[in-house]
Amino acid sequence: MTDTNTGGDVRLTGISKTYGSFHAVRPLDLTVPQGSFFALLGASGCGKTTTLRMIAGLEDPTTGTVFLGDQDVTDLPPYKRPVNTVFQSYALFPHLDIYENIAFGLRRRGVRSVRKQVGEMLDLVQLGDKAKQKPHQLSGGQQQRVAVARALINHPRVLLLDEPLGALDLKLRRQMQLELKRIQTEVGITFIHVTHDQEEAMTMADQVAVMNGGRVEQLGAPADLYENPRTTFVANFLGTSNLIAAEVAEAGDSDLVVKAGGGTLRLPAARCPATARAGDRVLVGIRPEKISLTPAEDAASVPDGRNRVTGRIADSSFIGVSTQYVVNSPAGAELQVYEQNVDRRAGLVPGAEVVLHWDPVHTFGLDADQDIDAGVETVEAAS
Repeated sequence: MTDTNTGGDVRLTGISKTYGSFHAVRPLDLTVPQGSFFALLGASGCGKTTTLRMIAGLEDPTTGTVFLGDQDVTDLPPYKRPVNTVFQSYALFPHLDIYENIAFGLRRRGVRSVRKQVGEMLDLVQLGDKAKQKPHQLSGGQQQRVAVARALINHPRVLLLDEPLGALDLKLRRQMQLELKRIQTEVGITFIHVTHDQEEAMTMADQVAVMNGGRVEQLGAPADLYENPRTTFVANFLGTSNLIAAEVAEAGDSDLVVKAGGGTLRLPAARCPATARAGDRVLVGIRPEKISLTPAEDAASVPDGRNRVTGRIADSSFIGVSTQYVVNSPAGAELQVYEQNVDRRAGLVPGAEVVLHWDPVHTFGLDADQDIDAGVETVEAAS
């Protein structure tokens, strides 16, 4: 029976990929809504590119099925799928000018009159004045837009982007994030974007699938993943989280009270594991930008009802838009605090005794059986 609600969705059912005894992608079910900008996010080796290549037909799944709309394309070769891929290398033809690079797919299919379609694509990617130039005469960002235009001119139902911004410097990458989102909004087709860059995924995508070890750890809108991580991996991989080991003291319908570092903290029951009961161990999470710092001698000025932890500043870094503090406390070593640089306060220096405080509603709880450091990027991993 045809499901009219999934007419243009990309659906993976029980899809997996193994190489000998290595599980690159463990069996997963995933639906990418038609017309959405969808990101597969994760560190190197998590299975995101393999998943993308199975959608493209460049890898055969070990198990499972790939649907594009209501069509089972699992056994179709890449050129028979209504899918185009943009790679990090762009793979432009150096001997052809930009006009002919974009027209290549149409000419290969025997389309004789290409001027109107190529012109529309040049306008879409805002490169009309570069039509007669060769790829080497363009910047990295412009070359990337040519690659997108060359893929889109074939009118695919799905555009796959494999780390498309990886070769660009930081400033250009941020410009291109907005540019890709604009193009996707204008053409209205499904974009599936693979990246290891959390900011890139959060900036562009309507939905993000965070992958780890060949599995989808969590799927959702960027803001929901950030505010309500369900695992320590997601909490740590998407931005920074302070995770504090605690024990549940009271488990009410609306709030949990937990003991941590000799004090108590409160958090919404809706943001905790559903099974949390008095005596259970939990990890209490709070994002660094949600925390305020007050010198210990001014502790009386902290409003009632806020969660509070005492500590000593171990380090501070001025980074322009904010100052980042590292605070050691009985609740946890090296707690991170980010404060916007609205007013610079002279007393908040290394060695100063402080009170960390925040609104309890910004606190989340996680199962304490998980690795508290899962998803934390190290210098070795990033290099």
